[in-house]
Amino acid sequence: MNQGVLIYNARLLDESIDSPGAILIVNKKIRAVFQGYFTDSKTVQQFAVSILAEDGLDEMPLDFYDARGLTITPAFIDMHVHTRYPGQTHKEDLTSALRAAAAGGFGTVVAMPNTNPVVSSMELAKQIEKEAASIGLTHLFQSVSITKDFDGKTTNHLADVEREYVPLITEDGKDVLSSAAMLSAMMTASIKGLIVGCHCEDPTLAEYARGFRRDALDVMQKYGISYSDSEISGVSEEEAQKIGGDIDISLTLANEILALAEDLATERNIMLAKNAECHIHLAHVSTANSINAIRAAKNEILDEMADLQATNADNSYFDFFEKAKASSGEQGKSNFVVTCEVTPHHLALCGTESPFIRYLVNPPLRSEDDRIALLEALRDGTVDVISTDHAPHTISEKLDGAPGFTGLETAFGICNTVLVLQNQFSPKRLSQLMSANPARILGLKKGLLSVGYDADLTLFDSEEEWNVEPEEFYSKGKVTPFEDITLTGKVKGLFIDGRLVFEK
Repeated sequence: MNQGVLIYNARLLDESIDSPGAILIVNKKIRAVFQGYFTDSKTVQQFAVSILAEDGLDEMPLDFYDARGLTITPAFIDMHVHTRYPGQTHKEDLTSALRAAAAGGFGTVVAMPNTNPVVSSMELAKQIEKEAASIGLTHLFQSVSITKDFDGKTTNHLADVEREYVPLITEDGKDVLSSAAMLSAMMTASIKGLIVGCHCEDPTLAEYARGFRRDALDVMQKYGISYSDSEISGVSEEEAQKIGGDIDISLTLANEILALAEDLATERNIMLAKNAECHIHLAHVSTANSINAIRAAKNEILDEMADLQATNADNSYFDFFEKAKASSGEQGKSNFVVTCEVTPHHLALCGTESPFIRYLVNPPLRSEDDRIALLEALRDGTVDVISTDHAPHTISEKLDGAPGFTGLETAFGICNTVLVLQNQFSPKRLSQLMSANPARILGLKKGLLSVGYDADLTLFDSEEEWNVEPEEFYSKGKVTPFEDITLTGKVKGLFIDGRLVFEK
């Protein structure tokens, strides 16, 4: 016999609700949402039993969960995760990645294909998704590479990609150098309704910047300087200043080149997507110039759709996004759509000085002006999603300059601390960025506390302070620039399909 779940004594939070209340779950879906103070199960139980009776489920047993006044929100959705599986399990594996995701409050993740082998086939993508489902934690979608095996030119494998299983294709880790290959892939994606995820970075400029990074790493390794060191020991103060200056000058040059690489590729990829009439999703946007290009593209789309629909242009971008999806494939209609994401680390940190300039990541941590531009883009709706770009490495790989760091387990704490507590915007807006909007982009019935939506729910304490201690991560990746930093806001549990799969 099926069993219902009644979560009570909770604060309910999504993009439109912030209220005390309770939730009734039946058959993995939200059946009812009750707003009000239900600190005891008896009162809300009467409402739940009445609804079950209306559904002809009088005999269905109820399982009760006391949320103890904590917040229940739609489970977070991460559109950008490196599971390192298959082939790089010394960094991460499916189990450790999904445990980290659950601990971070993520009910769904999209895995990147830059693995060994590269995920370029539906067969391998489905196999990975099947293995992930058997673990019984966070849902996982496996993306497929834009070019076969990352060869930079072959796109005919995309003809076999099924939107139901693989909503997004991407070459993440690098960009596609050939504009012709990228256009070909986008045209196929447009026909099949796939999202093209773009790591916007001109590959030739990225290679040029790599030389400057290598110069800095050589100096760091010569003097035994770690990415996290703010002081240089074993030399005089004057020599330490010179060594530190040389390192930071090389990294600054690299970062300036990589900013140009991002901006050029962002403009190119938007132009190609417009030509192909496809949905482009720009990953880990980090510069003010790229944000401005995305804002201009989205405003152009809004203006054109307002003219076509004979409606006013004050509607939200996602109102038009839904109309674009609905009209996709109709004669004379365009499904050119631009969405984008930013990461918690680019929102929280400035990377122009040590030590954060030495925490290598692609794209690099940017200037304070860039960081402020990202915050403004969150406020005005240019940015649609917050994604982690969770990129675990071993300590030794990180010391050798591997770009990226683990992010699933710190994401909510960072965003709550930097965005909500610093009054950048409301908790409801954060829920929209981490749950509702990514669900809309991926076409999932998730992300809202509404009847009929999937019962993937995150439980968190918005006021709990905690110190980031990487050794306690479920992820194998123990490198984070937030080590020893105190964050406010802690994930305490995760429900998947109404079943409690993680509790802390």
